[in-house]
Formats: sequence, C-alpha cells, structure tokens
Amino acid sequence: MSLIATLARLEAVESGRAQPAATVRHRHLTERPLVLVPLTTAGEAGAPLGALVGTDRDAPRLLVVPQPRDRDLRSAFLAELADVVLPYIDTYADAVEPAERSETDPETGKRVKVEVELCADAPQLIVPSRPGIEFVRLLGRSTRFRRTAEQDPETPHPAPPRVPLFGRWLTHYAERARVPGSALLLALTDVLSRHWATGQSSLEDQHLGALLAWIDPPEGMLGAEAALRAGTTRDARGQLVRPAAGPATDPAFDNQLLAPAIERYDRARAAFAAAEDGVEADDRLGLVTAAEQQIRDLVADVTRPTWDAVWRGLDLLRGLPEGAHAADRWTRDRWSFTGHRDRVSAGEPPQPRRDDAVTAANKLATREREQARLEAQEALDDPLVMAGRRLAGEAFAGEVVDVVMAYSEGKRPSPRPLVTVRTDDRPYLGERVKVYRSLGGKPQSAEFVGYETLPGAGKSDGADDSDGTAPSGGDVTSAQDLDGGDVLVVLRIVDKMGRGKEPEAGSVPEKGEIVCFTLFEHEQRGGAKLPDPEETPWTHGGPPGEPDAVPLPDPTTPEDIL
Repeated sequence: MSLIATLARLEAVESGRAQPAATVRHRHLTERPLVLVPLTTAGEAGAPLGALVGTDRDAPRLLVVPQPRDRDLRSAFLAELADVVLPYIDTYADAVEPAERSETDPETGKRVKVEVELCADAPQLIVPSRPGIEFVRLLGRSTRFRRTAEQDPETPHPAPPRVPLFGRWLTHYAERARVPGSALLLALTDVLSRHWATGQSSLEDQHLGALLAWIDPPEGMLGAEAALRAGTTRDARGQLVRPAAGPATDPAFDNQLLAPAIERYDRARAAFAAAEDGVEADDRLGLVTAAEQQIRDLVADVTRPTWDAVWRGLDLLRGLPEGAHAADRWTRDRWSFTGHRDRVSAGEPPQPRRDDAVTAANKLATREREQARLEAQEALDDPLVMAGRRLAGEAFAGEVVDVVMAYSEGKRPSPRPLVTVRTDDRPYLGERVKVYRSLGGKPQSAEFVGYETLPGAGKSDGADDSDGTAPSGGDVTSAQDLDGGDVLVVLRIVDKMGRGKEPEAGSVPEKGEIVCFTLFEHEQRGGAKLPDPEETPWTHGGPPGEPDAVPLPDPTTPEDIL
C-alpha cells in the first residue's frame, strides 16, 4: 500500500467518510453493461440457487433453482441464464470496424500490417464482488465441456445446445478478468475500492453495502456507523436487512427460511409424483407451484438489495471522468473479444482444462506486462496516483529554470539539450539513469546528469563549496543525500526531437514550463519469444498430444528393493 493510500485511509477514519484515491475513473464502463448478481447454495460448491441478471436496472430477470441438488433443475437454470447472456453477447458480435494488426508474413518472416475486423464495442459483465468472478469461472469450467444430444446421443444427461457455448464465453471472461486493467468482467467492489479509500480493511471492502456506506453515507451518519448498520442490521425475523449476496448466503437465512422452503418444495414434488389420478395431480401441482414461488420470493428478497447497490455504485463511478488511457485498455479488451468470437465461429474446441507450458508462460508474461503498464498509465492519467509515485521516489515534478543547447559528439552531431528542473521531490536517481516524460502521448527519454543545490541549501559530499554544484553524474547518486529544500536536477534530453540539427518546436521543455519526469517506463517491452507449442522441449512437457514426449522412469530392478 502506498503512502498516499495509507494517508487516505487515515483521513477516512478521522472524517468518517471515504476519501478519493483517484481523480479520474481508471476503468471503462459501457453504456449498457450486463449486471449479474449470483446466489449459491451453502455447503455445495458451484450449486447455483438463483440470480438476478439483466441490463435494465428497473426490470431484472430472476432465475431460481428451487432444489439445487436436482441436476435437471440446475441444467434448466444454466440454459435460462445462457438465453439471457448469449443474446446480449451476440448484439456486439456483428458491429465491426476496420482495423490494422501486425502479423508475421509466412513467406518472408517479416512483420507486416494487415487489415482485419475489430468489434466496434464489447459486452461488459458486472458482478457485485470478487467471489462473483470466481463463480463465473466455476460456471464456465463446469459447462464448456458439457455434451449435447447432437454431439453424443447416448450421453446420460445431455445439455441444451447453447450451454457449452455459454461456458466457453464465461471461461474467456473469467480468464480476461485476470489481466490487470481489463474491464470485460468487473467486480464492482474492486473498482470502487480503487477509486475511494475507506476506514475499514480491504476484506471488509468486499461487502458492497458496507463499502457504499463509507463512500456515500446517509445524511447525518458517519461511514463507520453506516457500514456497521449495512452489514449487521437484522429485521424482526433475524434476517439481514441488506444481505451481501456475495454470492454466499447468510446462515440465518439458510437455516430459518431457505431450508424449510426447500423441504416443503421436496414434499410437494413427492406428493405430486405419487398422485393417482388427474384431479389429485392438479391439486398437488398447485402445491408445487406455491412452494416454488415461495423460494423465488426468498431469492428475490436476498438479491434485490445487492442489485440496487450495484447500480448505485455504477452511478458513483460514472460521476468520475474517464482516464485518458482507459480507452486504450478497452481497445485491447475489444481485440480479446473479437479474437474469441473468431475462434468460436471457426469451430475451434473449447479452452483446455490445463494450459500447456508455452500458453501458461505467455499468459503469465502478459499479466506481468499489463500490470506494469497499468501502474504507469494510471500515474500518467491521475495526479493523485502520480503523487504517490513521487513520494516513493519514482517520479519528480518541477519548473524548468534553465535550458542549455548541447550536441552529441560524432560526424553528425545530434541535439542533446541540458534541462535544469527545480523540484522539491527526492527521486532515486543515479549516474546516467534514464527518466521519461509524456510528450504528445509518447514517452520522451532523458538522462540524469547531476544535481545542483540552490543558494542556502545543503550540499552533498563532494560538492564544490564555491558554487554549490555537484559533479556532473558523479558522487551524488540520490537526492536523499541532500538536505531539505528544493534542488536542481540537470537532465539531458536524448530523443523525440526530430532528425534535424535543431530540435523540433515543442520537443524541448521551455524555461518556466512545469514538467513531470518518471523513473519508470511508460510502455513495457515484450519479453523473449517462446517456442510454438509443437516445438516445446520435452523438459516442459513435450509437444501436446504425444504420450512419449516425457520419458518414463526406469523400470524397477531387484537391486531397488531392500
């Protein structure tokens, strides 16, 4: 946790209200997201009890499994959920726009640009909290390999045709949610926690009602009091007034309301199955319908407060202006959505249960690269985030007090102007360390030359007492070596100045200009290219599908037995 985040939490405790942790919204929100509030059965992993789902905040669709242990009822729930999610996804699959993508020419081996289709927008899925993402991943894993009657007429429990496709999309969204900065599948508590700091722990922030109570407490009430009321207040029946639905249920709800209702439903179904004539069957069918309706009412009562809280949280997020780089990250999400759409259309098999070595390594490298890119972009978009990097010595800002034109040595000298920046930050700079600033959306590099102390400021070891200037790129390796107060940082600009002998207009900071340089790179470089899966060495599992790729252990001999 950064110092800025710690200070924000302390201020939230003192003021009784959540403090801003960002000045802009760092995640893209579509105009029409699909909100999913799932509910699971306690004690049985992956057994859905119900869900509220839809794109209209005033008209959600309620899906219920009256007996979660019944395989047929669970399959019907999944099919009904697929009938809601897949048409929503399909509305984004056909609207495309032309785009360019770099590919390797198979004949020449060179990278060339080809024109392809890119979906103009992508469907966005919102769940209340982080466990909701895990539930989506579990649903995808349990449904994408389901066999349909068309695929296997002899399968004992055939799935409806759309369920395996539904599982493939859920798996893709769950995998994409692991990529830092992705917005295809968002847990609202994580997004809110990124933009506001509360006076409670990060675990308590996963309760959406308590989190919103800190961000927007009722009038005349402090955040801590409102959060406590949101998480613990119960009605006359002993039930939570604002259930978490996260997606686990409250034990009091399970024991006092849900279990008796399911038991009545089971008895009604057993009586209906034992009916001997039509009249008796009609009467008992009414009992089954009434028992099922009671379970539906219970699920609706539990999920509706969370449904309303999700839309309230989205309203708060939409009140923040979107960060400049959020659209670029959303474009990468659109590429991801388009690629999976093309794989599904091409009839490729579903995602494997376990990735091969090359795929797993590529995924890990991508996530590490995107994490570094996200941290850099958030700092560039948000002065509050950049302040945390400045306090950590990873960036510095100040006023340009002098610009001296200089040139490199060689047959064709290039401009290498020296820029002196006055700053009160303490960056961790060493000899010839590179720093970067954003110039027209692209990073411009500079080299650290040395420090100069202002009149009356402390001097570092090895500084010249006559003029207070530290040796260029010499003994002083950190501004921490200097006493308090402003310092002068001398930098040498090395690129983004054009190809002429004189720098292009605007490419060199001018005297009096306020600039901000970072010690971290703005764009992350890709790692070494990994071999194709078919060329994976045997030490990493061998080519997929070859049983002899991994050598077998030596056979046991009599000498091996004591």
